[in-house]
Amino acid sequence: MKKLKLFHSLKFRLFLLVAFVGIAPNIVLRMGVLASYESRAVSNRSIDVLSQAKVLGSQVVTYNYIADTSSEVINAQLKQLSNVYDGRVLLVNPGFQIVQDTYGLDTGKTIISEEVVRSFQGEEITKYDSKNRYIELAIPLKSADAEENQGVMLVSVSTDSIMMNYDFLRDNAHVIEIASGVVVLLAAFFCAKLLVRPFGKMTKSLEEIQAEDVDERLMVSDYTETEAMSNAFNQMLGRMRAIDDSRQEFVANVSHELKTPLTSMKVLADSLLSQEDVPAELYKEFMGDITEEIERENTIINDLLSLVKMDRSAGTLNISVVNINELLEMIMKRLRPIAEKQSIELVLESFRPVSAEVDEVKLSLALNNLVENAIKYNKKDGWVHVTLNADHKYFFVRVEDSGIGIPEESLEHIYERFFRVDKSHSREIKGTGLGLAITRNAILMHRGAIKAHSKEGEGTIFTVRIPLAYVG
Repeated sequence: MKKLKLFHSLKFRLFLLVAFVGIAPNIVLRMGVLASYESRAVSNRSIDVLSQAKVLGSQVVTYNYIADTSSEVINAQLKQLSNVYDGRVLLVNPGFQIVQDTYGLDTGKTIISEEVVRSFQGEEITKYDSKNRYIELAIPLKSADAEENQGVMLVSVSTDSIMMNYDFLRDNAHVIEIASGVVVLLAAFFCAKLLVRPFGKMTKSLEEIQAEDVDERLMVSDYTETEAMSNAFNQMLGRMRAIDDSRQEFVANVSHELKTPLTSMKVLADSLLSQEDVPAELYKEFMGDITEEIERENTIINDLLSLVKMDRSAGTLNISVVNINELLEMIMKRLRPIAEKQSIELVLESFRPVSAEVDEVKLSLALNNLVENAIKYNKKDGWVHVTLNADHKYFFVRVEDSGIGIPEESLEHIYERFFRVDKSHSREIKGTGLGLAITRNAILMHRGAIKAHSKEGEGTIFTVRIPLAYVG
């Protein structure tokens, strides 16, 4: 497993990349230089031999050597050409018979080959046989005023000396290549180690933050990428700590909210138990208070259950086409008796018929909370106006009241669980501080949005926007 991890590590891949970039050009350069040397050396040798052979060929024609091979001058020059270039010269007459062979092996024999035939037709031929390491030339022997060739000169030249130099260069190139390869591998190792060092620093810092649980920010700014990763981690860590703080605060708030009614009930019960011959009126009063505390406890538990259900079923809405006008009318009818007790005028204004794809139960709960809050946090003889409108894409519900309003510094906290704007009236108004949290969750589940505008002492406006067609 450790070996597999090594092969998948960034350090190993950087090592391979740097090594490849360093070594591959050396290999390509060596092959290119050697191939170029061989081609160039063979070309130069061919040009030299061809020029010498042409000079000798003109003298062979001048002395009519093909017809009479007794000329010592030509024989000496043929031998010299053969010795200088470590080669062999054959002279062929028009009857394809070899009249002179500097090796003395094939004189008098007949030779018919493609090169000889093409040369008798006036073509000069140069061919290199890399496998057998020799250069072969075929040169027609023809005077300037003659129409036919007197013969053909075949010259074979060994390239052993060229290949000896080639082998020497190749061996030296290999030595240089191995030495440079070692240097490149060492450089690749240290370079890969240096390049991944910032990631090691990040890992160490993360381990320290995790082990010590310190409130530190991760910042490794060696590269733009590590800096971006550090910033992303810091943002995620901030959100996680905020969530953790919110969870702890939520647990503390739940404990406090559930404990308060229990404490009140215990005090009332203890008061009854500590007295003898308790009057029936006092007994009824205390029992009525205990009943109210039980009702308050029940309300808190129900709201908590609603909140938990929404968190768990964030992706399981029971979507159906709902008439929003009728839904609001039903909510207003349900809440009108509560409004009448406080002399609150409750008005619904619909600008057009609206039908939308929503979860009727969850949306009804959200809108009910908004209207009910507008009634509860209102002034005597106040009013609550609810308006419904829509465009081609969304429908809008606006809940406006003439109530006590929300302080500006509290607006950003109103959707937090158990948050109370006016804690001094919490007992009187009988709220749990969960209504707006439930409302916001339900609206967000519908891919909608909610906004609040308020001025303390003058009233509050909640605006809800929800798509007409649900997009899951």
